[in-house]
Amino acid sequence: MAPAAAQTISDFLNDTATTPDDYDMILTGDLGRVGSQLLNELCQKDYGVDISSVHNDCGLLIYDMNNQDIHAGGSGCGCSASVLNTHIMNALASGRLTKVLFVATGALLSTTSTLQGETIPSIAHAVLLTGGERE
Repeated sequence: MAPAAAQTISDFLNDTATTPDDYDMILTGDLGRVGSQLLNELCQKDYGVDISSVHNDCGLLIYDMNNQDIHAGGSGCGCSASVLNTHIMNALASGRLTKVLFVATGALLSTTSTLQGETIPSIAHAVLLTGGERE
């Protein structure tokens, strides 16, 4: 999922002639700790874009990584819905955040294809969320 997210973020930034600094946050669904590190590396190495200062991940925001034994994270759909519709939307409504690029990620996981050594098809969609003025 990180490769699809990296390409989507790069394409979005190029298409809109913006940089990561134009956003309060670039938020992914649930790449978790490992996927987030990979995303940052891919953005820098493959696309020449450093998102590390503004990137966060719903899976990292919903769990306490130091006190919960969560391993790779949770459900991308569940984490995205929970974090986006509470924490992020409230921050946009209050003006604590004004511009968030949300990159929802997903994968077509199949035990059959992975056992056969096939790749895992993945996709990412970029959604720009804007809010009120900062306080």
